[in-house]
Amino acid sequence: MWAILSILVENKPGILFKVTHLFRSRNFNIDSISVGVTENPEYSKMTITTYGDEKQVEQIVKQLDKMIDTVKVEHLDEHKTVYRELSLFKIKLSNASDSMEINKLANAYGGKVHDVKKESIMVELTATPDQIQAFEELAKPFGIIDVARTGVAALQRSGA
Repeated sequence: MWAILSILVENKPGILFKVTHLFRSRNFNIDSISVGVTENPEYSKMTITTYGDEKQVEQIVKQLDKMIDTVKVEHLDEHKTVYRELSLFKIKLSNASDSMEINKLANAYGGKVHDVKKESIMVELTATPDQIQAFEELAKPFGIIDVARTGVAALQRSGA
């Protein structure tokens, strides 16, 4: 199962290492991670996505909750959460019609086109990881030169 973990931590040097070390020491893989300072500069929020069975995810949540620098750990329900990831794709252009097709594809996914050159085009896409994967599959035939992804940012819906 895919899991989204929201971890509120004290904003101190070394906390990212401690959290990632906990995952590594439990032989648990991090699918994506994003970290940022909250509205209170004393705290940062980490959003980590991972795969594991229910028991494994429950165990990692308990271990994270025991850490001294951890304030709050939540396993977010993806159906009650708004989550998005930012991605940038640099895609090869072989001819002028490729540019038009990639523009149509980007528009269909709510993407923005940047940096159009003779040999490449860049697309910015903010979407769910599944939508980004679907876009990537459709863009592959053109030739993907490079991809950069931020990791998931997530907030639980009000009343969830």
